[in-house]
Amino acid sequence: MDKKLAQEIDRIEKMKGFEYEAYKLGYSLIAGIDEAGRGPLAGPVVSAAVILIDDYLPLGINDSKKISSKKREGLFDIIISNCISYGIGIVSEKVIDKINILNATKLSMKIAVDSMKVQPEYLLTDAVFLDNVAIPQKSIIKGDTLSISVAAASILAKVSRDRIMSEYDKRYPGYGFSRHKGYGTKAHIEAIRNIGISPIHRITYLHLN
Repeated sequence: MDKKLAQEIDRIEKMKGFEYEAYKLGYSLIAGIDEAGRGPLAGPVVSAAVILIDDYLPLGINDSKKISSKKREGLFDIIISNCISYGIGIVSEKVIDKINILNATKLSMKIAVDSMKVQPEYLLTDAVFLDNVAIPQKSIIKGDTLSISVAAASILAKVSRDRIMSEYDKRYPGYGFSRHKGYGTKAHIEAIRNIGISPIHRITYLHLN
C-alpha cells in the first residue's frame, strides 16, 4: 500500500474514537454536528448534521478549515451521496441580531437535526451542548479535528454557507462576499464605510468607529 494512503487511512481511523464510544453505549445512528459562520459580520450561521456510513468513510475528511475550497466542494458531494442521512440548518443575520450568536447557532443545529430524513440516536457536537434537542449527545472541544462525523459536518456546513454568500455577492455587489464570505477583512470593512450597511449585515457585530 502507498505510504501516504496508509497514513490517511490511519488518520481517519484515529478520528473514529468518539463514534466507537457511542457504539459501545448501544447507539448505531450517530450524527456529527458543526456550524459555519459564527464570526462573520454578514450573512447567516449555517449548521450541518450527518450520519456517516461506518464502512464507507471518504478519505480526505478533515476539519473544513484545514482543506482547500476545491477539496471541500468535492467532499461535500461525496459525503451527501454516501451517508445515511444529513441535514442543513440556516439561521439568518436578523435572528442572530435578535437572539445572539450562541442561541442562533444552537437553533441552526436543531434545524439541521430536525431536517434529517433518518433521525439520529446520538449526537456528537463541536463544543456546543444542545439543550434544545432531546437526543443523547456529547460535546467535544475541537470536535471538527477529533471526530470524523463532526469533521464531515463541518465540510457540509462550510460549503453550504460559502454557496449562500456567493449568491449574496451577486445580489449585493461591491462588498466582496464571494471572497471573504462576510468576515471582517480590511476590504470588507472599507466597503461598508464606502457603500453602507447591506440588508444581510449583522448590526450587533458592526463596531466600525
